[in-house]
Amino acid sequence: MNVRLIVNGRTINVEVTTPLSLLQVLREELGLLGTKDACEQGECGSCSILLNGDLVCSCLVMAADADDLEVTTVEGIGTDGNLHPLQRAFVEHGAVQCGFCTPGFIVAGVHLLDQNPVPTSGEIREALSGNLCRCTGYGGIERAIQSLVEGT
Repeated sequence: MNVRLIVNGRTINVEVTTPLSLLQVLREELGLLGTKDACEQGECGSCSILLNGDLVCSCLVMAADADDLEVTTVEGIGTDGNLHPLQRAFVEHGAVQCGFCTPGFIVAGVHLLDQNPVPTSGEIREALSGNLCRCTGYGGIERAIQSLVEGT
């Protein structure tokens, strides 16, 4: 089956011959390694992407079901030379340690701020509750998002 995806603003056609998740296509077929493969059960948030603007775990979406949909991965949020303000805030507030979960948190954080530019601390925690981190203890991540809300 030929699947047409709009990935980070580019239209891409991918031939899918077996039942593949969108996560597998992004990583294995398109080389977008920022979307991490961890639990493959939608429990950790490491594979978070935006699908037509909605935050989803790409491991739970079949590639064929994403035909003609817009996919935004962490690679589409910022670049090395032009980081998104949230990516800069993660660096400035120590929200990155090993970095494995960071792309999922960035995507979830961007989605939150797009939906609610002035979230409360509780709303930030709720929006990030689908993402797991083993290193940071979440404080730096919350401070990074809060810094954009407060303009600091």
